[in-house]
Amino acid sequence: MNNLGILYIVATPIGNPDDITIRAIKTLTDAPLIICEEAKEARRLLKKLNIYDKELLECNEHNQAQQTPIIIQHLLQGQDAALISDCGTPVFADPGHLVIEQAVKFEIPVKPVPGASSLMSLLSILDFSPQNFLFLGFLPRENSARKTILQKNKSADLPIILMDTPYRLTKLLIEMKEVMGGNKKITLACDLTFPNEHVYRGTINSIYPEVENKKAEFILIIHPKK
Repeated sequence: MNNLGILYIVATPIGNPDDITIRAIKTLTDAPLIICEEAKEARRLLKKLNIYDKELLECNEHNQAQQTPIIIQHLLQGQDAALISDCGTPVFADPGHLVIEQAVKFEIPVKPVPGASSLMSLLSILDFSPQNFLFLGFLPRENSARKTILQKNKSADLPIILMDTPYRLTKLLIEMKEVMGGNKKITLACDLTFPNEHVYRGTINSIYPEVENKKAEFILIIHPKK
């Protein structure tokens, strides 16, 4: 098929607004359509970049089934589109898979515009070298399901990476302690690239008192047995 639009997957800052690439700015400037999780967050980002008068189309976990056909139609008509999430690298632990799936189905080019990523940021500051790791991402909301996953992976020989919403940080550490023991070593990165960024290194027991009831964007890695 000829004259198809290009779907760009554009990484945006996770905290520090300076962490955006020149290519990302150019792509957002040139793309006539920007697909975003929330229009409010997208407008805030675009304003900081002095990019105005863009057509925004929200596509998130609540409406992606309805919005995806509309997005694909734009692309089939030859219109380029840039997909962004509220922060960081899109689609990774965020909505967007359905759009890419359908774009590939219609042979629409999908191109990454790489940049900030909480996962890569965490891996880059570890005090050991993980050759492999197990990414579990966001655990389910249900208590039993969360503990089942932790129980299933507590004896893993690989580092385990977990994420969750800011208000469940304390809850997650309590669950990890119950399943894996308080002496389990972890690295916990809170509010990466923000002015109040803090990286905690130690056991669950030693870190928990420092972050009890804390609400922060976070990503953590459970160290392997070795």
